[in-house]
Amino acid sequence: MSNQPPTNTSWPWLPRPMRARSMLQYFLKLEAAGGIVLLIAAIGALIWANVWTEAYESFWHIHAALKIEGFHLDQDLGHWVNDALMVIFFFLVGLEIKREFVTGELHDPKRAALPLLGAIGGMAVPALFFFAFTNGTDGISGWGIPVATDIAFVIGVLALFGRRLPTGLRVFLLTLAIADDIGGIAIIAIFYSSDLAFDWLTAALGLIILIFLMQRARIVSFAPYIVVGAVLWYATFESGIHATIAGVILGLLTPARPFQGENIMEKLEHLLLPWSNFVIIPLFALANAGVVISGESLSDAFGGRLAWGVLVGLVGGKFVGISLLTIAGIVFRIGRLPSAVTIPHVLGAAALAGIGFTVSLFIAELSFKDNAFLLDQAKMGVLFGSLIAGILGAVLLLIVSKKSPPVATSFPVVESASEKGNEVNE
Repeated sequence: MSNQPPTNTSWPWLPRPMRARSMLQYFLKLEAAGGIVLLIAAIGALIWANVWTEAYESFWHIHAALKIEGFHLDQDLGHWVNDALMVIFFFLVGLEIKREFVTGELHDPKRAALPLLGAIGGMAVPALFFFAFTNGTDGISGWGIPVATDIAFVIGVLALFGRRLPTGLRVFLLTLAIADDIGGIAIIAIFYSSDLAFDWLTAALGLIILIFLMQRARIVSFAPYIVVGAVLWYATFESGIHATIAGVILGLLTPARPFQGENIMEKLEHLLLPWSNFVIIPLFALANAGVVISGESLSDAFGGRLAWGVLVGLVGGKFVGISLLTIAGIVFRIGRLPSAVTIPHVLGAAALAGIGFTVSLFIAELSFKDNAFLLDQAKMGVLFGSLIAGILGAVLLLIVSKKSPPVATSFPVVESASEKGNEVNE
């Protein structure tokens, strides 16, 4: 079966629930395949870093400059990947957050309650575990590392089970991961930004207002938005807030419903999701997952508290936090689990959510960009923690799936009668 969704020209003729269902199916299939490519890239980075260590380090430190009409940027290849290419990844995260709030699970408070509670627990408890391990050390600034969940890897693992797991579990976990992304983005913007330049912040705010006015003027062409978006990225970069936040903002500003007869969000996702999943994220892994694994490096990493804080935060913190708050939400009737999803399914999903990888490595780079020794320890914790969480989650879900009959693969969609109209910013 082809992974391509219906063509854009056919989508307006479909009822909205069918379009949303096709988009979710397309997204999950791309994420599953992207997880495999991401794994290959991570393994490639480890082989490259361990076999040709000097070549690996020197390659990602090659400088490349960009000069345009007085603008001058000179960064090494690693920073171009992390600060520029990753904007596309975070832009898609912004799009998915917008979709979830406008037409998805986060639109319905009752359906969103349990995933939101799980996400809160899945961020707070890992951070507390990390604090317990690293309090009083230089590594404590990396507390944001274990709060993240890598949706590409998680969906990739879920895909291995096919119809043995209920679709509701995928939707639950996807919604939880989106809420987790919101928290991770807030952490990056608030706690990992420094030396704020308010003149550039003012310029960025002005550009955001300009985009809003362009939408009010019914401008549909991508070209003006690309130009303004590029300048917004530069202003954000210079402001001291991490430049990838510009991608999130642009995603949130994108109309989630038809705009001037065009499905803007769907077009952008069809265009960018393959590039993000099969090029940008693997490049990010190739640039950041390369750590030297030897007896000495393992001793250095796990002889200290930083790597253990990351590992225990991802494996234990995610499992405890997501499980406890989700079960509490059920007990106190704050929300209900999706159809056919049980507590054992939640336990497996909670363990699987400990795969932090992409965003965890990203936050590690921000936390210890000036300390290579601590950065390597943090990366070691991310790699081993994500590996253990993936295995633990897969085993738990395998046990549950063997006790469950195959389930249907239809994708539930939240839809209400009020979700009509061509609002510019919705």
